[in-house]
Amino acid sequence: MYTLGLNAYHGDSSACIFHHNELLVATEEERIRRIKHWAGLPTEAVKFCLEEAGITLAEVDVIAISRDPQAKFWEKVWYTLRKGVKLRSIVDRAKNSLNVGAFKKELAEAFGYQESDLKARIVYAEHHRSHLASAYFVSPFEEAALLSIDGMGDFSSTMRGYAKNGKIEIIDSVSYPHSLGIFYTTLTQWLGFPHYGDEYKVMGLAPYGQASELDKVAQLIHLKDNGLFELNPRFFRHFKEGVNMDWQGGSPHVGTLYTEALCALLGPVRSQDEPLSDYHRNVATSVQRLAEKVIFHLAEDLQRKTGQKNLCLAGGVAQNSVANGKLVAHTSFEKLFVPPAGHDAGTSIGAALYALHQVDNQPRAPFRHQAYTGACFSNEQIEAYLQSRGISYQRYTDEELFPRVAEALHQGAVIGWFQGRAEFGPRALGNRSIIVDPSRPDAKDLLNSKIKRRESFRPFAPSILKEAVLDYFEQDDDVPFMEKVFLIRPEKRASIPAVTHVDGTGRLQTVEERDNPRYHRLIKTFAEKSGVPILLNTSFNENEPIVNTPEHALECFLRTQMDMLVLENVVVSR
Repeated sequence: MYTLGLNAYHGDSSACIFHHNELLVATEEERIRRIKHWAGLPTEAVKFCLEEAGITLAEVDVIAISRDPQAKFWEKVWYTLRKGVKLRSIVDRAKNSLNVGAFKKELAEAFGYQESDLKARIVYAEHHRSHLASAYFVSPFEEAALLSIDGMGDFSSTMRGYAKNGKIEIIDSVSYPHSLGIFYTTLTQWLGFPHYGDEYKVMGLAPYGQASELDKVAQLIHLKDNGLFELNPRFFRHFKEGVNMDWQGGSPHVGTLYTEALCALLGPVRSQDEPLSDYHRNVATSVQRLAEKVIFHLAEDLQRKTGQKNLCLAGGVAQNSVANGKLVAHTSFEKLFVPPAGHDAGTSIGAALYALHQVDNQPRAPFRHQAYTGACFSNEQIEAYLQSRGISYQRYTDEELFPRVAEALHQGAVIGWFQGRAEFGPRALGNRSIIVDPSRPDAKDLLNSKIKRRESFRPFAPSILKEAVLDYFEQDDDVPFMEKVFLIRPEKRASIPAVTHVDGTGRLQTVEERDNPRYHRLIKTFAEKSGVPILLNTSFNENEPIVNTPEHALECFLRTQMDMLVLENVVVSR
């Protein structure tokens, strides 16, 4: 049985295919179309997944989509009537719901079929149930509390539940317009970061300030005795106007969310080209602290209600790796699992898992870390492509390759590392990465001048051998998807300055041989040469989606000042 999972008509559109309960392939539409956070019907991702699975769309048995137009239907109607939401917002949402309801027909036509040609049964999996499923059904836990937090999906922004014996039960939810994700996005806009997905910039900026504006920012959110929260409508435009979101050309854009009242409270909105002041940094710190407080409030109450010691966390807010790294210490939970794609792209996998396990009662697959599900290329394919471009290269055996790359890193090279299947999710995890020696004090400036050209306050992440975590970090945990930020031991910070943030933390990725043997071997070889079992790892891109193919990797290499490009066993050097 083949199940096709989709996140469609939403930012970070994606697709995946399961054969029975085994995930065969998953990818995001942005990786193929090269438009960040691409929104719409992910036809290119579906095409890729079908080709990798060796089937046609007509052979798919179940199509699961991570939307349910009927979810909270009467609550939506009552809210619209009661609040007098602008007609344009109502029409936009209605059109989106119609698209979701008619997507089988649109999908069939995109692949040259009539709707009647597709035998697939359709499963509508509510947005947040898909988030919960994307975390629980791939977690190591048999029993767990479940928490999903994001901007909004199917008229919910937060959902809490628990799972036992392979079944999910919902406890409660927070309905739109109250949303921690929208709170964070609103303040992200006020801080002068207007693009869809810019929230991570505020998280990176926060350690540079003080929480001196927390009393002001706290006026925006009220924590409720039932463990949930409410926004203060005075400060958010969407209470009356809705969220004005469009994706012309596939690139999602969210309209202005803050009100004049927010500007009266915090001051004028920062323009994009305005230098960051201490006040801006302090607001960022205060926003991050308040977001953490709300997350811990939701989680601690959930722990009391369920009695569980394990927590599965998903949703766009689950990408807040700083909060994730603190959650166990600030709540009564003992273990936290966050999937590699906790954001909306992961709901394609979640919808498929919901259909398989919650609806059809199929058994769960055995637990294993699984993030490498995208495109891959053989050495022969890579060589043929480079020859077609007239690019000089050298192909090495593994025994030759790893010492050569480790030595280049030790000598200060910036290297594009491309191997195996592309990662699914927002993080490069050693298969589509740019890597540098983390002991270099100038590595951050070097990367930004040569390749990334991004804000100086944004940190770079360490990939560390799992067996060395306690030598460098104050916490020991499995962090295979770079989903948590931990404190680096004070005595180690000077030895790895390129991956130590201003507050002494690092967003680590723990690397085990069983999960990624080649990347593990590279770090180990580098450690034997340098004494440091860590590599600086940043995504292989330049203000674009992470590279997906050898062509993308080569083009990025050629237009930047990268020193070496490694494509499997093939090396291109300047």
